[in-house]
Amino acid sequence: MAWLSSWESFVRVVEDGSMAAAARRLDLTRAQVSKQVGELERAFGVRLFERAARRLSLTPSGEVFYQHALRTLEAIASTEVAVKNLGDTPRGVLRVSASVSFGRLYVAPLLPQLLARHAELDCELVLTDQLVDLVEDNIDLALRLTDAPPEDAVARKLAFMKRVVCAAPAYLAARGTPQSPQALAQHQCFSYLAGEGSKVWRLLDRHGDEHSVPVRGRFQFNNVDCVLDAVLAGHGLAVLPTYLCGPALARGELVTVLDAFEPRTRFGRYLYACYAPSRVRVPKVRVFLDALAAQFSPVPPWERP
Repeated sequence: MAWLSSWESFVRVVEDGSMAAAARRLDLTRAQVSKQVGELERAFGVRLFERAARRLSLTPSGEVFYQHALRTLEAIASTEVAVKNLGDTPRGVLRVSASVSFGRLYVAPLLPQLLARHAELDCELVLTDQLVDLVEDNIDLALRLTDAPPEDAVARKLAFMKRVVCAAPAYLAARGTPQSPQALAQHQCFSYLAGEGSKVWRLLDRHGDEHSVPVRGRFQFNNVDCVLDAVLAGHGLAVLPTYLCGPALARGELVTVLDAFEPRTRFGRYLYACYAPSRVRVPKVRVFLDALAAQFSPVPPWERP
């Protein structure tokens, strides 16, 4: 299928906005991509792009071809997955995505156990706090902490992700324990740096009413492990997931405050396993889902005594 690489190059040019960007993505030279697009135009007898000094734009013919090429490439990718995974034996490379801290603590340890049971299976764990594209990034299954899993994916709920407001006993002894959400304004508070709204804490009371509280801290992080370290060192309060701070709470190194309130964050309340519909019956995905279910149900490990 010599034509396939030309179709893929065309789609990448459209999505990346230039032949140079597409070439970098495909590990080709710009000249190779330009040649492939030119061959497509000659084969169809139409121009696919309007070429200006600084940008490319699709012609009407290019728009039509792009839609058909995109669907064709997606169908081919799904077909390859199905063919490579015929039968019931998990085989091939399983690519999994998870957030950095959660994946390191609870997903990475699962992989050696999984591979010990399935000799023809290999695994790649992609740890990132950025949202991955299941198709674009060739991810078989992504673990996401969210209230709204993607509509174009199959989503299986795995666990409730409890969060608490906590601090070190030494900090509370020195600065006092906040008795209400509004009292947080008098404290050093660490917020995971995640764009607009990250410095406003949302706390739900037992009646379901939300309290929005602006908070501040003199230094901040975009890494939740650094937030945990700062709180353990007695520098302030933070909203932390119990999967991360649970051991420190059990040892008494941290204590919770404002227990009558439930913190709400943009990360949502649940952990989902998300995968493309084409992966539903793929054996390697099925056995990994079974391993996740055994790990997190009925009670996730960080909530067990």
